[in-house]
Amino acid sequence: MIKIILPFMLFTVVAFAAPPPDHPSVEQAAETMRLPRNPNLDHLPNRATVVQSIRSNEYVYIEVKNDEGQFWLAAPAEKFNQGDTVRYSNGTLMQNFYSKKHQRTFDAVWFVSKVEVINE
Repeated sequence: MIKIILPFMLFTVVAFAAPPPDHPSVEQAAETMRLPRNPNLDHLPNRATVVQSIRSNEYVYIEVKNDEGQFWLAAPAEKFNQGDTVRYSNGTLMQNFYSKKHQRTFDAVWFVSKVEVINE
């Protein structure tokens, strides 16, 4: 009896493990979310000036301004000072992002993988 049930159960598990029809691949999902396929952490195409920064565990929220306006970044924690000029990677936009630690909702935050102070 076990010899009959075990192969049926194995087939059932494998059958349900497949994604549903028309489910996007990982590459399609990354493209839809505009995530980089092969992120290059040394490639920092964006530039801005730090207005303020708020430490938050492993992250830091950085309010920056450039020709496009004033907005927030979230990046791995480092120290940033008001007036620093920074370069940063492309990222993913999160709107109406709520920070539990700071009990604050940010209208929009760009989550980026790297921010670097540049010396001018």
